[in-house]
Amino acid sequence: MATAQKRTKKKDNQSDSSEEEDYTPYIPVKQRKKIEIVNLKKKLGISGGAKEEELMKADSSGNEGDRDDLKRWILDGSDSDSGEVKKDGISEQDLGPLANVSLLDQHNVLKKKAEAKKETDTEKMLKEEEKILERVARETALKGVAELAKGIEYTDPIKTGWRAPKFIQEQSPAKWEKIRKKHHILVEGEDLPPPIRTFRSMKFPQPILDVLTKKGILEPTPIQIQGIPTVLSGRDMIGIAFTGSGKTLVFTLPIVMFCLEQEKKLPFMKREGPYGLIICPSRELAKQTFDIIKLFGDSMANAGFPTLRPVLCIGGMPVKEQMDVINRGTHIMVATPGRLMDMLDKKMVTLDICRYLCMDEADRMIDMGFEEDVRTIFSYFKAQRQTLLFSATMPKKIQNFARSALVKPVTVNVGRAGAASLDIVQEVEYVKQEAKMVYILQCLRKTAPPVLIFAEKKQDVDAIHEYLLLKGVEAVAIHGGKDQEERIRSVEQFKKGEKDVLVATDVASKGLDFEGIQHVICYDMPEDIENYVHRIGRTGRKGQTGVATTFVNKSVDESILLDLKHLLKEANQRVPAFLATLESEAEKYLDIAGDVGCSYCGGLGHRIADCPKLLAMRSKQAQGIGRKDYLAHNSADW
Repeated sequence: MATAQKRTKKKDNQSDSSEEEDYTPYIPVKQRKKIEIVNLKKKLGISGGAKEEELMKADSSGNEGDRDDLKRWILDGSDSDSGEVKKDGISEQDLGPLANVSLLDQHNVLKKKAEAKKETDTEKMLKEEEKILERVARETALKGVAELAKGIEYTDPIKTGWRAPKFIQEQSPAKWEKIRKKHHILVEGEDLPPPIRTFRSMKFPQPILDVLTKKGILEPTPIQIQGIPTVLSGRDMIGIAFTGSGKTLVFTLPIVMFCLEQEKKLPFMKREGPYGLIICPSRELAKQTFDIIKLFGDSMANAGFPTLRPVLCIGGMPVKEQMDVINRGTHIMVATPGRLMDMLDKKMVTLDICRYLCMDEADRMIDMGFEEDVRTIFSYFKAQRQTLLFSATMPKKIQNFARSALVKPVTVNVGRAGAASLDIVQEVEYVKQEAKMVYILQCLRKTAPPVLIFAEKKQDVDAIHEYLLLKGVEAVAIHGGKDQEERIRSVEQFKKGEKDVLVATDVASKGLDFEGIQHVICYDMPEDIENYVHRIGRTGRKGQTGVATTFVNKSVDESILLDLKHLLKEANQRVPAFLATLESEAEKYLDIAGDVGCSYCGGLGHRIADCPKLLAMRSKQAQGIGRKDYLAHNSADW
């Protein structure tokens, strides 16, 4: 028993001694905080000192300038001298450098830091976008191979015999600027030609004026006021204006006058020409442009002027008929890139004396894959030429690389590139895929004919056409899969009013002018917003109003819907609820440094870094690497 007590006592003594070893004395909260601050400052490498003491006094003095110095010190970081300042028994080192700065001031400083960082991010994004644009411009420079190889550069524009009337030349530049401002014309370039507000003052002969009057064109539109004098002066030009603004006359009237001047000085011989070349992305647009030139040429010939011989070179038509005109000597050639390339490659035609080149709907041509063909066509020119680029949707990607081939270009801009006409009432409706076909009939009741219906796929065009015929609607259809004779016949029947509805793919959306179209129906939303602008631009032309109805549903890509949403806002149109609620993280970066939306495709719902069109283009290029060589190798084996 005694032994047990001794053991117990021994154990108690051992436990007491161990508790004494583990025992930590109580430290007051204030002292613990001081220790934590000191340890934390040691880790951060901050020490108190004379500088800190001075700033503390400056803060306590209440002077605003001193307080600003304190905040600047906080932003710059601490670099204090050694030493401590005691205050109520507590050193500045223990309390930290922000001890005398209120929480509100600390918050303001941190807020400024965040804003500065945000601005830095914005600048970084702008630099990245500039690099992307430069890379695109470098990859797609519009210069001929020979010019690039020999380093040929033209510094002065082509000289022409046209001069503005004396009374216009005597007007002050301030007067010209006032005219431009009145008509909302934006012009960039050196030695800008004057704007002229009447066709007669542009020195067009009476037969031309009579044709214009017969067509109901009494006064030039804004793009014509500045554009026609620019082209007549021999200047290279980039023309940007909304659909239906009369861009075609800007390049057709001058080329008619230039060719008449050349023919009068020295008649064209056999196989000579063309003097002017106009390239269009679609056969229908080329045919329309050719008809306009022929109309003006015939009116001049009937009035006793020399006869012009224009030629239309498009696929789907016999080459023999085209060669008959070329062999007699041709003044103006209107062509699509494919047929023109084929004729140049086979030496059926030369561009030795060609001094006038116009690319209508230039950006659409590049997007359709004719970029390499266009660059090759430039290589066939033997001397300097006057180059004109026109489109309703020409973002910076075209303007930037086009300038590499243009000499002191004049950019004439009427409205934002890619903007929809304000004369069009845009209606966007959510329609399920299976209900689209039936809903077309309801939409046709909105307005009287003629009506245009656009669809993305050829099979959809055929299905809609067949459905309308079954329902008793007088309709015709065109797309790339139909032969050229049928396409021409369908367009002519629709233009003459023999048919009420034209169903088409985007071949009919670029530049075609149909009289009195009151309603355009988009059966589906196109893959990019530029095609949408071209589609709805078939109505609301020449100052008239029109309606555009577009079907959308869940199958449409969100980035296209965002572009559509911002386009509707820009045109002051009603934005449907399902579009208004659509938001993305990128929307807060849409307006950076005054540059709204994407500088590559012109979409307002994203920036160039997130451009789906640029991504698709690069993906397409990546897929095509080595493909030509592979195909050439295998064709040689055959």
